[in-house]
Amino acid sequence: MTLKQIQEEILKLKKQNDVILLAHYYQPIEIQEIADHLGGSLELSRLTNEVNTEYIIFAGVDFMAETASILNQDKRVLLPSSEACCPMAAFLDEKMVKKFRLENPGLPFVTYVNSTAAVKAESDICCTSSNAVKVVEKISKEFNTNAVLFGPDANLADYVEEKSHIKCIKCPPQGHCYVHTLLTVENVKKIRQEHSNAKLLVHPECEREVRHLA
Repeated sequence: MTLKQIQEEILKLKKQNDVILLAHYYQPIEIQEIADHLGGSLELSRLTNEVNTEYIIFAGVDFMAETASILNQDKRVLLPSSEACCPMAAFLDEKMVKKFRLENPGLPFVTYVNSTAAVKAESDICCTSSNAVKVVEKISKEFNTNAVLFGPDANLADYVEEKSHIKCIKCPPQGHCYVHTLLTVENVKKIRQEHSNAKLLVHPECEREVRHLA
C-alpha cells in the first residue's frame, strides 16, 4: 500500500470505530495530516475532556496518554506504540522522589508535567515549562522556604532558579531532554552568521550557555 492509501484506510477506520486521533507536534507530518487535533502534551490532554468518542488514540509518548486516561476514566485511551517513551521522564521514578524527600525534609517537590503519573502522585505540585517560575515562587512561599526539589529536567530547574532566585535542587542532577541538549552554542553561532537579523527563541530545557544567547 502507498502512504496515501494507508492514511485513507486509517481515516476510514476512525469513522467506523468511533475513534479520535490526537497527535503531538513532534509526530511526523504524515501522522499530523490525519490527526483530528494537533498540540502540545498538556494541551492535548486537556482537550480530551471535550471529546465525546469512545476511543482516543494518543500519538505521543506514554506520560501523555497516562494523563489523558486519568482525565477520562470513561474512555479508552490507546497508545499506538508501547515503546513510545520519553527519555527525560525516565530519569525519575517514584522511588527516587521518595528518596529525595527523605534526604531533604520539609522541601516541596515540584514535578515537570513531562513525567509519569507515578512520579506526579508523589509530588506536591506539577508545572509546565511556561509556568514553572510562578509555580516555584508560589509553593516556596506556601512552604516558607527558599529552596525546592525539582525534577526531572535539570536544565529547566536551572532556568527556574536563575529567574526566581529560589534554589532548585535538581532531581536528578543529570536529568535532561536529549533533543534540547543537541543544540549547542556552536550551532547557534553558525546559524546567526547565516541569518544575522533573525531573532533567537530558546526553550528552557536547553542548556544554560545556549539560553543565554537568546
